[in-house]
Amino acid sequence: MIRKVNEHVWWKCTCLILLFCAIAMGESQAQKLSLYGLTCEYQKNPVGIDIAVPRLSWKIKATEKGVMQTAYELKVATDVGGLKKGKTWHSGKVASDASVLIPFGGAMLESKTRYFWQVRVWDNKGNVSPWSEVSFWEMGLLNPTDWNAKWIQLDQATAPISNPSPQFRKVFDLNQGIKKARLYITSHGLYEAYLNGEKVGDAYFTPGWTSYHKRLQYQVYDVSKQLKNGQNVIGVLLGNGWFKGNLMGGNNFYGGDLALLAQLEIELENGEKMNVSSDGTWSCSTDGPIRMTDVYNGETYDARMEQVNWTTVAFKDDTWKPVKVNDSLAYQRLVASPAPPVTAQESIQPLKIITTPKGEKVIDFGQNLVGWIQFDAEGKSGDSLVFYHAEVLDKEGNFYTENLRSAKQRLTYIFKGSGSETYHPRFSFQGFRYVKIEGANEKINLNNIKAVVLHSDMRQTGDFATSDSLINQLQHNIRWGQKGNFLDVPTDCPQRDERLGWTGDAQAFFNTAAYNMDVAGFFMKWLQDVKADQFASGAIPHVVPYYWKTKEGGSAGWSDVATIIPWNFYRLYGDKRILEQQYTSMAKWVQFMVDNSTNDLWNKGFHFGDWLFYIPNDDRDGRAAITDKYLIAQCFFGHSVQLMINAAEVLGKREDVARYQQLLQQVKTAFMKEYVTPSGRLVSSSQTAYVLALQFDMLPENLRAQAAKRLADNIKSYDNHLTTGFLGTPYLCHVLSRYGYEDLAYTLLMQRTYPSWLYPVLKGATTIWERWDGIKADGSFQNKDMNSFNHYAYGAIGDWMYQQVAGIQAPSETPGYKAFVIAPRPGGGLSFANASLETIYGKIVSNWKITGTKMQMTVEVPPNTTAKVFFPNAVENSVKDEKGIVVDNSAVEIGSGKYSFTFDVRGKSDGNINASTSTNR
Repeated sequence: MIRKVNEHVWWKCTCLILLFCAIAMGESQAQKLSLYGLTCEYQKNPVGIDIAVPRLSWKIKATEKGVMQTAYELKVATDVGGLKKGKTWHSGKVASDASVLIPFGGAMLESKTRYFWQVRVWDNKGNVSPWSEVSFWEMGLLNPTDWNAKWIQLDQATAPISNPSPQFRKVFDLNQGIKKARLYITSHGLYEAYLNGEKVGDAYFTPGWTSYHKRLQYQVYDVSKQLKNGQNVIGVLLGNGWFKGNLMGGNNFYGGDLALLAQLEIELENGEKMNVSSDGTWSCSTDGPIRMTDVYNGETYDARMEQVNWTTVAFKDDTWKPVKVNDSLAYQRLVASPAPPVTAQESIQPLKIITTPKGEKVIDFGQNLVGWIQFDAEGKSGDSLVFYHAEVLDKEGNFYTENLRSAKQRLTYIFKGSGSETYHPRFSFQGFRYVKIEGANEKINLNNIKAVVLHSDMRQTGDFATSDSLINQLQHNIRWGQKGNFLDVPTDCPQRDERLGWTGDAQAFFNTAAYNMDVAGFFMKWLQDVKADQFASGAIPHVVPYYWKTKEGGSAGWSDVATIIPWNFYRLYGDKRILEQQYTSMAKWVQFMVDNSTNDLWNKGFHFGDWLFYIPNDDRDGRAAITDKYLIAQCFFGHSVQLMINAAEVLGKREDVARYQQLLQQVKTAFMKEYVTPSGRLVSSSQTAYVLALQFDMLPENLRAQAAKRLADNIKSYDNHLTTGFLGTPYLCHVLSRYGYEDLAYTLLMQRTYPSWLYPVLKGATTIWERWDGIKADGSFQNKDMNSFNHYAYGAIGDWMYQQVAGIQAPSETPGYKAFVIAPRPGGGLSFANASLETIYGKIVSNWKITGTKMQMTVEVPPNTTAKVFFPNAVENSVKDEKGIVVDNSAVEIGSGKYSFTFDVRGKSDGNINASTSTNR
């Protein structure tokens, strides 16, 4: 008996030991390998997508070096319990190192359905991760028939001429607990929705700006927690926005009537389903406080007309009017938005309040920004506050708004006189650093007003800093220029009467944008509009969304956005689908150039040329850096054809590859015949001409070195200043680096006098300027009709700073940073540079520091990627890793992990090291 008891105890102890060991092993493996950053179509737990085959991505966290994924397993189900068996889809164990944009492989997905998913992976070290956290995505309305709501609008017979913002309202009862509720909503114009007095979501300027005639976005909100038993009310406020409001002096381009489409679907705890959809039972009013709202001109808000609690059940709407149902409006063009919404990002407190020489009361927020002001103040009924917005003060220190052209950027607030009142605009945004206050301006002080920064909700991915404070301010200005102009569409400027999606600016800045922030969803949405607005001829409009009533398009460097951004998107995000979706548009654009060429020479049509290139005052010696517009056009012709070859190769279109290769040779031959002398000199001997010819490989190999020297000589002839405009500037330093003129590239970067990147910095700029000399040396301004102080195009130098100063590069052969290069090229007197980039695989870090003749590099490589690290100008046999082991002198290939290298450098000890390493372009 005793023996049996002992055996029983022994067996229990053995089982417990085995169990603890298993747990310990599991914990050990979990510590070695785990997953994070799960996304579906670049979004975390998206609600309301309409992509038929969504793609799933994850990131890997590992404690060991050199970790590569060898296999993955995915499970998808419509409920968490079903994940154990992967009821909807179970991939099984798939031998693959792919961890980004993995297509869903199950049966056709259903509208309005939430899908839960998990993943686990195996690595090359023998580890298997635990299952990831449970993530989900939820489908939107995949078919027009999924909509049962009706389009409703004001009865125009009763709509006042002043056109204040209309309010829509519907009361409904719920007699059970709520299991779940979704609001599907869009509008003609902009909307803000409320449920029981609470705003729905945190987005502004919804449904966003698209090519409304072809694509109108809707949003989906989980509103389960905003409903209650008993009476509920939904209220929606509309504004003119881009749909109906002022665009470059015109109104009603997309339509003359605001309209609402709202579908609230509710599932009760007892299983009953309810729809509260916009229809003829809703009521509306135009007696609210927003008397005028406009994107350019601002807003007039009369708080005396507030209909208190109109979005709650306590409000009585007896005087409200019935709505009009418009059955003529369709559902076929409704699409879910892939882009991040515009949200409030941060608040900035005033730096100071000043009184100008003219006696104006002006608030200085210290930063040129985009958003709106918000204040809390008390005033007598009828007292008014008027706020004007500006980017700069004039040379005397007075408030300056002439560069706004016709845009008023004015807010008028009229107090109702009932204690503390809070206000910010709803459907208008402003670009400003300074705010002038008139009226009851004594009501505003430093403590009761702030600036709220608004932009599309893109997370910051890149970080860049050096030993030079001016370069750091330049990077600050680049990032803030992106913040201010990435408000739903990539605008050229956020303050004057323009704010349009200029295509040339966007293509020039895309690479820099993708370093600074996660712009995948932002550009996925905008590229769909580029494709939608493309003319039948193949031409791409100058601005997208397109709004001009006369057809304009086809300008070199602007329309080439159709090829440049899709290719660079693929290169930086590894997204093959973007090429598939845009390929037809890309090909149509190239065909437009073919159709408008004679003997393969594109020398006709309207072109902006190298926009805002350097033109000296009172030019008597022909020093203006003019570049033949048709030479530019031929260069971009060749570049777009090369990008078609690249895309066709990726997509396996062999016949297209051969056809475009033949075309490219013809385009280059025509270029040489028309624009290059027998000695290799270009007919336009400008910096931009040589930059584009070299960047796009328009010259044969034997003429490139001498062309690069001509470029360098040209720069030196301008006393080491650039003279390029919007099309030449993005590539200038890249070409210099490529052809061995690294020192000259740094000289341009560090140049402090006009024209240069640092001239605006020294003039106090906090964003990138539209012109190199927006403020002249004597304090006066450039042409008031075109002088934005927040205009990101020249910020394209950020791409070179990340690629060459920090050395983080993504070769086209391995897109998305699956295998990347770290090859810093120090210079310019910099003693250190620290940079990081959060990629779709994880964080890359490239830091370097020079002390005397020693250089230290620290790098970080995300799991499931590899890197090739170059050591700039290292003395032979001096490169050592963190263990003191000598490694290859020129470069090493490494797997994931953190590394440190030190070595002796040839050259000066002040950071001016001539890096001769040639890296992937």
